[in-house]
Amino acid sequence: RVFNKRKINFFGGGGGFLFSLPHRHIERKAPMAKCNLSKGARIRPGNDIDNTLDLWSRSDVQTCMPWGAPVIWEGTFDARQYDEYYRKRNVTVGLTVFAVGKYLDVFLETFLITAEWYFMIGHNVIYYVFTDQPNKVPKVPLANKRLLRIIPVSRHQRWQDVSMLRMKSISEVIDIFVSREAQYLFCMDVDQFFEGRFGVETLSDSVAQMHSWFYHRFSIFYSYDRNPKSAAYMGLGEGDLYYHAAVFGGTWQKVKHIVDSCYQGIWTDKQNNVEALWHDESHLNKYFWLHKPSKVLSPEYCWDDVLGTQKDIFISRLSWAKKQYEVVREKTEKSWFSFFF
Repeated sequence: RVFNKRKINFFGGGGGFLFSLPHRHIERKAPMAKCNLSKGARIRPGNDIDNTLDLWSRSDVQTCMPWGAPVIWEGTFDARQYDEYYRKRNVTVGLTVFAVGKYLDVFLETFLITAEWYFMIGHNVIYYVFTDQPNKVPKVPLANKRLLRIIPVSRHQRWQDVSMLRMKSISEVIDIFVSREAQYLFCMDVDQFFEGRFGVETLSDSVAQMHSWFYHRFSIFYSYDRNPKSAAYMGLGEGDLYYHAAVFGGTWQKVKHIVDSCYQGIWTDKQNNVEALWHDESHLNKYFWLHKPSKVLSPEYCWDDVLGTQKDIFISRLSWAKKQYEVVREKTEKSWFSFFF
């Protein structure tokens, strides 16, 4: 269903001959670009620790972007070096997650429990849980140097209100809490679970997530918004990768700029009676086209098991949970999380 919607976006209702082929056949015809840096070259200026990355150890995948940002894959980093570097600096990493309606009941506890197993282990972490049911947030035992803040939010039915709520609420929490107690912030969807290390090797000024459904597709199949009336519009030939809104992050200053920019785009669309095809994800892709991320995470960091075994995916660190729409969608409203996929 998602794939059909995306193909209609680009080619119209007819779809065209290419779409009569199974999508995995198409993927096999789209090899990844390769890192254009010569061996030993320094990557984009940033933390010195990132220059310990071995971008040439994975010749089977793209390990850097044309502007010098690294793409993090298993085998490119030394986890012990990264942990030592950031432990000496005593960094704190925030993690925002929205759990509204049935999404709290179905997904939040598993998300938090598995985060305690794999997310930034050994480092300071603050969870920011946005919910319309604060009294129902599960009491998950937290390790030392980790805490959880509950952020009450209202429940909305319309996608316009929800998309703006997410970006606007994150911006406000950055102002009130994050800017005073954390150096880095990740923003994630709740219907996921951790199953492998998601560590400080992911930290950078601005971090984008390569979408697992698009990393082996030709760029003409990227599901950018093609409506010139939308603030998220991207023309043919524009864009670098297709990024997933289920994971993004960076320093709190950069994340503040990301969410404020996306909020402004959504607000502009609302004033013009327009909605971007994939809502906040469309606006996020437009943002990262205009403001290149300083680090990109490989699909290991947000994988969909429906894709099966892929020879270039050595480990799945964060995986999509089964959507369970029959449970999380109320009879009287359409679950707002469905708009992000």
